[in-house]
Amino acid sequence: MPQNTLRVFNDATAIVTGGASGIGRAISEELAQRGCDVVLADLQIELAKEVASQIRASGGTATAVKVDVTDFPAMDKLVHATVTRTGRLDYLFNNAGIVIGGGVDHYGIEDWNRVIDVNLRGVVNGVQAAYKIMLAQGFGHIVNTASMAGLMSGPGNVVYTTTKHAVVGLSTSLRAEAASQGVRVSVVCPGVIRTPILENGGKFGTMLGDFPSEEMRRMWEKLKPMSPNLFAEKLLNAVAQNRAIIIFPSWWKLFWWINRLSPALAIFLAQRHYQKMLKELEGK
Repeated sequence: MPQNTLRVFNDATAIVTGGASGIGRAISEELAQRGCDVVLADLQIELAKEVASQIRASGGTATAVKVDVTDFPAMDKLVHATVTRTGRLDYLFNNAGIVIGGGVDHYGIEDWNRVIDVNLRGVVNGVQAAYKIMLAQGFGHIVNTASMAGLMSGPGNVVYTTTKHAVVGLSTSLRAEAASQGVRVSVVCPGVIRTPILENGGKFGTMLGDFPSEEMRRMWEKLKPMSPNLFAEKLLNAVAQNRAIIIFPSWWKLFWWINRLSPALAIFLAQRHYQKMLKELEGK
């Protein structure tokens, strides 16, 4: 198999940040099923090791590495170690992310900093570590996880929405810059996926303010969360097609189209939805 071309996906090398749980775990498992050598990069190292072990037991190739995506030297070391071991880097999935929701009046500056550090700086660190290596190879595909929050307004989730808009802008801009160099860039904008990030009070999803967890869960269920495994399957099919902006479940594209066609209408609808949500959560 040619050494200087992107492999889709058999015999490729892929790094997945946040690979121990949720979307990252599902992506890692699907990549391994398709023949990738997968590196699960996560702070939850014991869980990452468990997932990697399960992948190997199923006949795949996987390694778990403890990495904090907000630490550039650690990300840089991870990328270089992976390339030294495998001789290449086909895919980097910048997937690690967290949510801190609630009204801006409930935020402390530490909440802004934490979400920006993980959701934006984590992606920047991954790009900075991998992009030059991919340029030197003449191939590679960077896949950044944003959110539908990166394509529409997000009242009640402003800091998360801020970072995801930035990830979309980073990705589409870098895609245009990198294309002539043989490097692909895609951004994935999930709707609601059934992952631990939906759990209020968890490690990855926190709602500031006095909102009952059960009521929050009920509201998420109304949006019919997609299973992460189905999401990962559809995502990798879209990555193989080199799609620029990837949205699943597909019906969420409706909101993207509304935002593109009439930003003022989209903001009005978001405002109405937010007020309705607050009334439901407050039991009014």
